[in-house]
Amino acid sequence: MTYWSLNTIFLVIAVAVAVLARMARRHPRRLPVVITALVLFVVSVVFDNVMIGIGLVGYDRSLISGAFLGIAPLEDFAYVIGAALLLPALWTLLPARRPTEAPHNSGRKADEPPLERDGVRGLNTRTRGAEPGATR
Repeated sequence: MTYWSLNTIFLVIAVAVAVLARMARRHPRRLPVVITALVLFVVSVVFDNVMIGIGLVGYDRSLISGAFLGIAPLEDFAYVIGAALLLPALWTLLPARRPTEAPHNSGRKADEPPLERDGVRGLNTRTRGAEPGATR
């Protein structure tokens, strides 16, 4: 299986989910998605070339197209397109989480301030009743 074959499977799924999000009329704004994709692409070009250059990642020459961006094969950048399509689409399709209650601080009365340790509130329950800044 070539890298383009593997990319095709992933990209078809990403496009299908993006189309579903679009059909549901819940699609993300384009400008933030385009800006994110461009930034991700630039960062990928830089770091993929560095990783390949130092030998961290390598590609079987018989499985790539032969088109390169620097020393990185073009196939290496398909995930940028996939991520730019898939993640915003999933974000719009999945239900929003309900807000949860604030965590319950057991053992503390509602009108009692949070405990302090080293000037930071709420970290140490063993210093209850100690003066702020006092050490044991």
